Amino acid sequence: MENHVFAAVLLAALLHAGWNTLVKVGLDRLSTMLLLALVQAAIALPLIPFVPAPSPEAWPWIAGAAALHAGYKIFLAQAYAHADLSQAYPVARGTAPVIVLLVSATVLGARFETAAIASVGAISAGLILMAVKGGGATPLRGKGLAYALGTAGFTAGYTLVDGVGAKVADTASGFILPMVVGDAVLMCGYAVALRGGSAFRSLGSAWKSGTAAGAMSLGSYWIAVWAFTQAPIALVAALRESSILFAVLIAVLLLGERVSPWRWVSIGLIACGVALMKL
Repeated sequence: MENHVFAAVLLAALLHAGWNTLVKVGLDRLSTMLLLALVQAAIALPLIPFVPAPSPEAWPWIAGAAALHAGYKIFLAQAYAHADLSQAYPVARGTAPVIVLLVSATVLGARFETAAIASVGAISAGLILMAVKGGGATPLRGKGLAYALGTAGFTAGYTLVDGVGAKVADTASGFILPMVVGDAVLMCGYAVALRGGSAFRSLGSAWKSGTAAGAMSLGSYWIAVWAFTQAPIALVAALRESSILFAVLIAVLLLGERVSPWRWVSIGLIACGVALMKL
């Protein structure tokens, strides 16, 4: 991975950690996901005329990506409803890079050096260890585990579709912006089907932090999709999960949270994975 791509993906990871910190807006998880989708679409929609149009062959990929992103949000909200965030999120994010690596190698024909494989393995192992030893009130199992693994499947799915679709579109921006709008349309449809008009009534109270988080989330995603066109999808996907390192730093330095010994071990594994990617 070229140095400028590596640095850009680390910036995407920092933005990802930042919006996850900001997103503690007092809403339930589904409302939070809906608010983020609406903010992203509000930013993306007026920009569409100013970016290159995707190739006609890319539209099925854009539609598929929108469906997978919406599915990810819905499953993640359900995972949080049935399990502690400290357990569900690392499983959802830590399993996905391994799936992406395997599919990239077996289906897309990608070839990886030993250091790259070890890097993905270390980052994923660190995240999974964080879930197992994360200190949740109850073990992750049943519906919580099922939704977390389902979320991992959606994460891997949209990562692969984003990476291939952006290349088919021949423009990262032309792929991203209509996809974001489609994702928001699907999320609105799901929220209305579930809650009716009340789905939108609580969003106004959180618009300030929600707007900042949505902008950071879109920026993180934009960088990641661009990086997919510059480097192997599996490596970009794994490196982006280093966002947990920034999240822990924010928690310790800004929020005054304490970090358990097991979490430090997890962080060490993830940091080793990041270092291996540059060997």
